[in-house]
Amino acid sequence: MSAFSDHLEEGILEHTLRGNPLSTPSNIYVALFTSDPTDANTGTEVADSSYLRQDAAKGGTIDSGWTAPAPSGDGTMTSNAKLLQFPPIADGTVTITHYAIYDAQSGGNMLYHAPFTTAKTLEINDVLSIDKGGIEIVLR
Repeated sequence: MSAFSDHLEEGILEHTLRGNPLSTPSNIYVALFTSDPTDANTGTEVADSSYLRQDAAKGGTIDSGWTAPAPSGDGTMTSNAKLLQFPPIADGTVTITHYAIYDAQSGGNMLYHAPFTTAKTLEINDVLSIDKGGIEIVLR
């Protein structure tokens, strides 16, 4: 299950209870973390020299990167619709524990975050790939 960031929580409340528009990002990027990003966006994002957040839509329209929301258990779920592949690790061993979804390739606003089911330790030249459906955003 994923968690909302403080930024997204505030935006939803402003939109639904105060009538202020909710901004729609033009692209969505997946980021990798070596610690819990937390709702406040305070975790440690991967700092490898070859690391780059990945565009979930792979250059397509924003909606092409995610499946249509559908009922799932006691919530509603969407998942990544495309294979996501990060560049090979260049600087040394790194252990990936969490991911986050952002509205920008660098900086920007975190929207969602969650831990991976299993932490993954990568060595130099290792590539992290996330299969279609490997990231699930579930709202309950």
